[in-house]
Amino acid sequence: MTAVEGEQVASDVYDARALQEKWQARWAKDNPFAASEDPSDDRPRSYVLDMFPYPSGDLHMGHAEAFAMGDVVARYRFQRGDNVLHPIGWDSFGLPAENAAIKRDSHPAEWTYANIETQAESFKRYGVSFDWSRRLHTSDPEYYRWNQWLFLRFFERDLAYRKDGLVNWCPKDQTVLANEQVVNGRCERCGTDVVRRSLNQWYFRITSYADRLLEDMEQLEGKWPERVLLMQRNWIGRSQGADVRFAVEGREEPVTVFTTRPDTLYGATFFVVAADAPLADELCAPEQREAFEAYRGQVAKLSDIERQSTEREKTGVFLGRYAINPVNGERIPVWAADYVLTDYGHGAIMAVPAHDQRDLDFALKFGLPVREVVDTGEGAPAETGVATAGEGTLINSGPLDGMAKSDAIPRIIEVLQERGTGTAAVNYRLRDWLLSRQRFWGTPIPIVHCPDCGEVPVPDDQLPVTLPEDLRGADLAPKGVSPLAAAEDWVNVDCPRCGGAAKRDTDTMDTFVDSSWYYLRYCSPHADTAPFDKEKVRRWGPIDQYVGGVEHAILHLLYSRFFTKVLYDMGMVEFTEPFTRLMNQGQVINQGKAMSKSLGNGVDLGAEIDAYGVDAVRLTVVFAGPPEDDIDWADVSPAASLKFLGRAFRVMAQAGAASEPGTDPAGGDLSLRKATHQALDKITAAVEEQRFNVAVARIMELVTAARKAIDGGPGAADPAVREAAEVIAITLSLVAPYAAEEGWERLGHTGSVAIGNWRTPDPALLVQEEVTAVVQVNSKVRDKLQVSPDITAEELEGRALASEKAQGFIGDKTVRKVIVRAPKLVNIVVG
Repeated sequence: MTAVEGEQVASDVYDARALQEKWQARWAKDNPFAASEDPSDDRPRSYVLDMFPYPSGDLHMGHAEAFAMGDVVARYRFQRGDNVLHPIGWDSFGLPAENAAIKRDSHPAEWTYANIETQAESFKRYGVSFDWSRRLHTSDPEYYRWNQWLFLRFFERDLAYRKDGLVNWCPKDQTVLANEQVVNGRCERCGTDVVRRSLNQWYFRITSYADRLLEDMEQLEGKWPERVLLMQRNWIGRSQGADVRFAVEGREEPVTVFTTRPDTLYGATFFVVAADAPLADELCAPEQREAFEAYRGQVAKLSDIERQSTEREKTGVFLGRYAINPVNGERIPVWAADYVLTDYGHGAIMAVPAHDQRDLDFALKFGLPVREVVDTGEGAPAETGVATAGEGTLINSGPLDGMAKSDAIPRIIEVLQERGTGTAAVNYRLRDWLLSRQRFWGTPIPIVHCPDCGEVPVPDDQLPVTLPEDLRGADLAPKGVSPLAAAEDWVNVDCPRCGGAAKRDTDTMDTFVDSSWYYLRYCSPHADTAPFDKEKVRRWGPIDQYVGGVEHAILHLLYSRFFTKVLYDMGMVEFTEPFTRLMNQGQVINQGKAMSKSLGNGVDLGAEIDAYGVDAVRLTVVFAGPPEDDIDWADVSPAASLKFLGRAFRVMAQAGAASEPGTDPAGGDLSLRKATHQALDKITAAVEEQRFNVAVARIMELVTAARKAIDGGPGAADPAVREAAEVIAITLSLVAPYAAEEGWERLGHTGSVAIGNWRTPDPALLVQEEVTAVVQVNSKVRDKLQVSPDITAEELEGRALASEKAQGFIGDKTVRKVIVRAPKLVNIVVG
């Protein structure tokens, strides 16, 4: 029979659809997962946050895994009695909505908010423990007003500024792309070849925080995945060395290069400038102009990743100029090449081909000198074609000859400083955050451009600067500038400072701005006098557990950390790191490959839920492996999960029908009680260690033990069976909320099983009087022994060798080795 609100399902058969209908209605009415703001509530506070979704269609299998994992964490903390904040919102600005609006001749908001409602209903169906009262959408004016307010605070602190710069440009989408949005030289969204263009753009000065972004990672050691910390360190890329000034013939000012190996200066035999740098254009001699212009056109078609590839054949053009090596006075030719990037150091390098592979490849290609200045004991690079970058003794280096690198570097810096041709320096791979986008569906930049006053901030009392509502469809088509430029009534305004005719800035903000502080807004999502209530952020922040994909390991997390540090300096938050702990989940793939329409290997989440139920899908993704591992849907079985849930549900239903709540389990079957408490202990440890698949395995073992007690032991009425069934309901609620809620109710309890019911195992029942030791001969199981858990390795070895079954396989063979792992394993190696 189908269950409705207030109705029991009479059968002990697990009916997924009926339970979903019943408990969705109950949760909607009771709102059991709302975070309490009562100041007298003294429960420990926990802030658990999932990276919020983008509303492109309905939820998919990736969502199924990510939000199931995050929900285990949140539900465990609810169970432990914490006051939990577990909110949900949507990262709802962005290019896909704009492209959909162009295709459908509509406004991006129509597609966006329709998808949000679809996903919201699917989240409710999926049983995620969200506090729905805190829901937010970054495309709401009440949210992006505060993007603009924060931008203006950054602008006041010289952390937001405009400059000309080379950017990645997608000719089809007609907008700037961040480096991570360029994949193999193509736009990640449309696949068009990306080109480099010089544009005047807005930036956040994140480089001012580079050292703090590095230093504060000490707070995250052991709490974030090590690979994520490494990726962040590499992205920031702090390196120490020297700025060296090279005089260039025909140029009044010297050109500065940064190098981490100033000790190799005597080996610099040519000079390379990034082909697309203004410096290359400036240095190019008239007779080389035609060749240089043609080459620069070729370079403009390459992405930074392609240019830095060690696999590409080196290309370049001589600029017809010479630089002067500041340590030996040699004239060295100046080349333009693609393997040097404009934004590395100062956009130029000294080339030391003997000790840098890319420089060596270039030198060999164009017949340039190769001079070895560090003797590493390896072959001569000019002959082997392999640069020697290791440690060694300085040679061919004048006063540095005979010195080790560690001594030569500080000495050559001293020499440079004495001569006025260089200083010690620190360089970063990190570049300032380019946040301008030439598209419509984003936060308008709150700056007015006045011919007399320059860049004028929009006054706070005029925020938000809202998007015009009359642009839609073809109005939004890419034109090389923002579609907002065509909205003349919107663009043309009076200057807030002088009252004269002025124009709004027509670029919108990178959507990473939206996601860099949304976690703070959840603490007070309807605040209308500030981005967030500082007292409520102090109460809830920082986030205790953040959950999301490793694809956000660099920029989203880096930008969020940057925002937090700026807000800390502004006195708006009291912490410097936003996410105390981070958990990355893997991907859901199929047949060994990422799901895609072209491969025909997509799996529809809705169809899986219709076929097996929410609980079975959630159980499957959690049980498939550790959270960080990929899940191959071809290798898992939601049908098996459904079968297990039926067994678990029957245990709870039969125990509930046979006994009453509050029954003292002390007189119950001792072996089942021990199994229950040992399982609870192991489940607790596994959840704490985020080994959720192991926790599910232990629940399954407990269901098997309870089933045996009902069918072949003391029966369903035994107090130990009730105790086991209640622990099954409590622990199962982390992964299969519908079965757990119904099972808890069948056990006679009122209120949600999900709130504050976690139990503490009895230490006396955790003591194991005997364990099973496996005896192997040549790695094959030959006997099993019941032994004390405290047995010594020597005692266990003796018993194993004395085993009649083992002796039968040893026979006349020689025992060559005995491997003992007390108290559970002995492997006797014979031959």
